[in-house]
Amino acid sequence: MSDRLAIALAQINPTVGDVAGNLRRVRQARAEAAAAGADLVVCPELVLAGYPPEDLVLNPAFQDRVRAAAEALAAETADGGPALLVGAPWRVDGRLYNAALLLDAGRVAAVRRKHDLPNHGVFDEKRVFAAGAVPGPIMFRGVRLGVMVCEDMWTPDVAETLQESGAEILIVPNGSPYESDKADERLGLAVARVRETGLPLVYVNQVGGQDELVFDGASFALDADCTLRAQLPAFAEQVATGVWTRGADGWSCAAAPLAAPAEGMAATYGALVLGLRDYVDKNGFPGVVLGLSGGIDSALAAAVAVDALGPERVRAVMMPSPFTSQDSLDDAADCARRLGIPLRTIAIAPAMRAFADMLADAFGDREADASEENIQARARGVTLMALSNKFGDMVLSTGNKSEMSVGYATLYGDLCGGYAVLKDVYKTTVYALARWRNAVAPAGGRGPAGPVVPDRVLTKAPTAELRPNQTDQDALPPYAVLDAILKGLVEEERAVDDLVARGHDRETVQRVRRMLDRAEYKRRQAPPGAKITRRAFGRERRYPITNGFCG
Repeated sequence: MSDRLAIALAQINPTVGDVAGNLRRVRQARAEAAAAGADLVVCPELVLAGYPPEDLVLNPAFQDRVRAAAEALAAETADGGPALLVGAPWRVDGRLYNAALLLDAGRVAAVRRKHDLPNHGVFDEKRVFAAGAVPGPIMFRGVRLGVMVCEDMWTPDVAETLQESGAEILIVPNGSPYESDKADERLGLAVARVRETGLPLVYVNQVGGQDELVFDGASFALDADCTLRAQLPAFAEQVATGVWTRGADGWSCAAAPLAAPAEGMAATYGALVLGLRDYVDKNGFPGVVLGLSGGIDSALAAAVAVDALGPERVRAVMMPSPFTSQDSLDDAADCARRLGIPLRTIAIAPAMRAFADMLADAFGDREADASEENIQARARGVTLMALSNKFGDMVLSTGNKSEMSVGYATLYGDLCGGYAVLKDVYKTTVYALARWRNAVAPAGGRGPAGPVVPDRVLTKAPTAELRPNQTDQDALPPYAVLDAILKGLVEEERAVDDLVARGHDRETVQRVRRMLDRAEYKRRQAPPGAKITRRAFGRERRYPITNGFCG
């Protein structure tokens, strides 16, 4: 029986489908942990496949490649170095499981299959995996380890069974994506399992962006008295080893790092930066190109892009129309200067005239309306896409969640792009993030310190400038009101009567509800963007386009 165990938390950034690359990262983590004297290296959920693999995991060739990688890693553990606990899709008797594999002494020493498969929010694991039986402990070098895969920790059953079966330390590999305030929820659930079982707990989460999801890492370890003994940083890779010793009251951890947690605007901004960086880098784009209008959304999107990629990989384009104000021209130039990015000006008036001439006979004597306004937005979209095609940069869409919710955006215009960095950011949060970024240089950011969003951009009335003297509030309630209603409708699924009871005007709530429902077809065609709220559009909120309900 051992009274000492050094456990390394390998908070690494895998890429879905890149088995060879993920294998390299695990090997690097093991080498780093070996140098620190680790006995066991705990990696995130499904680390060899990348998480979430979605239907790729059903591909037999992919399953075979992951299995070969796991077996190769297992063989390498015959070198006397640390064992590995890695996640992989694993076939047993014709069924596919989300599994944690203990690789030790040159072999796959144990397999534990995820029992509680999530089927809510962004998760639909029941489509692709079979549920494993409630697991028992794994004997590892004289210590009984209770391995729970991610969701298995979120309810008491698995931890209780492991404790009753003699587990001494709970180990939890995770693929848990970021959303506002989720770190507190995770820690609260971990504390609950520790209190219920009287056992210490090691929680290892992956880090990195994967399409709409951002994994924040923030791995940690708790003693049996719920004392936080290790805390890894958010939004960064790290391998950290904690030394556990057995005493009269069980196991306790010492000599592990305690990073300050990311909270509030810092956490949200960090998620946006990492989500964009990994989307661009993992998909092989040289950089991004975006429209810089002189407004708040494009200014913040540009700041996030520069912090994610560096100014040398961001191109901005000002596309003025006859309705663009001099203030907007000046503010766009000021923003680009502060960020250190090039700004090209391409006027869309020639395109507007061309379309007016082309459509004159068809439109006849009808008054100008949203048709002409949408042509402006689409001319800008075509311009950005042409630059993307010519130079290879990905078009970065700059619309926010408030506008996406109510359809205040133009299909094939400002909705075009490869990634929408503010897709899940309400307008009021856009302003809060911009003010925060002006005051703080983000950790790991590649942009300049100091204010990057001009003061006038923060204070002037938001406008699309598609007609004279236009402001957003011509068509929408004030954003503070709109966002409060949208949070009730989208994230809380509240009825109109509930929101009226909170003090909102009934007619306003009903109008917002109608706009929200009507815009579903636009959202289905919008680019992906990082999830940061409790309920993002896309896989978490899938309303029918054809919908006769009015609630």
